[in-house]
Amino acid sequence: MMARSTTDPPVRAHALTSNVERKITLCIDSDFRLPDVPDGVSLPRRLQTSTYYDTAAYDLAQARITFRRRSERGKTAWQLKIPLGLDRQEVELVDRHDQPPAMFRELLALHLGTGQLVPVATLRVWRTRLRVHRRRALVAEIALDSVAVLVNGSVTQRFRELEIAQHGPDAAALEELEQLLRRAGARDHDGRPKLFRALSLAAPAPDVPPAPDAPVGMHVRWTLAQQVRWLLAHDPGTRLGTEPESLHQMRVATRRLRAVLRAARPVLLPEWAASLQSELSWLSHVLGPARDLDVQIAYFTEAATELDARDRTLLARLVTQLRSQREHVHQVLLAELKSARYVELIRRIKQGAHDPAMVESPLTLHDLASQEFRKLRRAVRQLGTSPRDAALHEVRIKTKRARYAAELALWSSGKPASRFIKRARAVQDLLGTYQDALQAEVSLRAYLKAATTVRAGFVIGRLVERQRARRETVRKRISRSLKNALKQGRKAWN
Repeated sequence: MMARSTTDPPVRAHALTSNVERKITLCIDSDFRLPDVPDGVSLPRRLQTSTYYDTAAYDLAQARITFRRRSERGKTAWQLKIPLGLDRQEVELVDRHDQPPAMFRELLALHLGTGQLVPVATLRVWRTRLRVHRRRALVAEIALDSVAVLVNGSVTQRFRELEIAQHGPDAAALEELEQLLRRAGARDHDGRPKLFRALSLAAPAPDVPPAPDAPVGMHVRWTLAQQVRWLLAHDPGTRLGTEPESLHQMRVATRRLRAVLRAARPVLLPEWAASLQSELSWLSHVLGPARDLDVQIAYFTEAATELDARDRTLLARLVTQLRSQREHVHQVLLAELKSARYVELIRRIKQGAHDPAMVESPLTLHDLASQEFRKLRRAVRQLGTSPRDAALHEVRIKTKRARYAAELALWSSGKPASRFIKRARAVQDLLGTYQDALQAEVSLRAYLKAATTVRAGFVIGRLVERQRARRETVRKRISRSLKNALKQGRKAWN
């Protein structure tokens, strides 16, 4: 959790909650009524009053972020919704104060810049809810919202909409409920959050790629802009540190930016591209340790479920150690994300996405992708029959670069490039598993040094053998996977 300013009261740990939001929003008419829903339980109607905050230029809304102060049945809380991959993360802080908490201002620092958070809209929502269960487990909640937009205490606009929120892993239930509600009269929503409708803002424009025959510079600019936007979207979640996926997506965007700059180097000003690549490499190394620990924590948490009850405690202690390391690494990461170096890098990549330093070149996107593919092909040819771990890791890096270069050329190269990307992703997944197994064995061997019982040594030994088995499985499968990727690559780039 991030520190608050001395003017704010301390945050109690239990007052902050976070959850991943997966929902479908539908449009409805004024006379729509909820149909009978099998296993649905009606809940009392509730009144929610929300005051939304943003900058005068709506910087948060344009970044698909919403921030509000909500009052409901005597409870007042600040709620922040931020992108999380294709979903959204909702962070709530119970706090009765009427000024945005310092914690949220710090999380949003990159998006606010020099702008100030001010109230931009107040919405009063009467919410009718229906909870849906399958086999006694809650799978979804349907909410029918009647919204009134208030300006200076007067209602200026009214509308209704329908939301289906997923609870648990059962996405099929969400789709079934959507079809049921559509049959009752619900229809496609325009994609605008309530705040957008209240402010009469247009829905965020879809990210349409340049035409296939557009100049190389337009494709480079568009691809850089996509990744910069993705990185910025996951900066608040990375700072918060409650959902590992935020950091993962931020690191992916950083890697893709580096790969695009590398692939497009022949058409970019060398000094400009090299300098930016160097700083992105620094950011990647800043994000790396936390991401590696997230992967190990997730793996060992899952592995514990497969052990006998008496052995789970042993692995639980390892997970606890890893979580402690993760907290320390997160503090180091936070310090870097608050640094002047990071702020300057963000300024530069935003400027670069808007106006990259291009040079005249006869090379096409096809040429750029072909060059990265040839580097991958050479690395694969050098593997031999029993490649070393370092050689496999190098192939993994080359595969990523070839894949990202192919994505740069995707809109001009069509299906052959798409098929290569799919095969390259399969190679990445396999070699990623291999690398994860190596890291897991390192963690286990370090943990073994502190083991005090024969049983502990035995369990750790079994888990070490499991990591070796994981790597052996990859070695058996990687040859065919690489062969398929190279075959598709030759079709795409020859």
